[in-house]
Amino acid sequence: MTTYTPGIDIEEIIKLIPPYAVILHNDDVNTMDHVVNSLLKSVPELTQGRATEVMMDAHTFGQALVIACPLEHAELYRDRLESCGLTATIEQA
Repeated sequence: MTTYTPGIDIEEIIKLIPPYAVILHNDDVNTMDHVVNSLLKSVPELTQGRATEVMMDAHTFGQALVIACPLEHAELYRDRLESCGLTATIEQA
């Protein structure tokens, strides 16, 4: 159950939570289609276009920012990506 405390703005609280970056690393094993599908399955906030962009950035530059979010979400997304056979890390953004 969520309680509301007058005077506390949820948007301000979110700004105080330090963001963490989920980084996808390129590999020579997985197909581009698998990477895009894994991104879409693992990180619901991503669109088809953004997932394709992340895949291409990782392919071209060796790594790509997937999403920046609170630590708990970053750990979940990293774990989901790794369960798909991808290499992902998190770091403070």
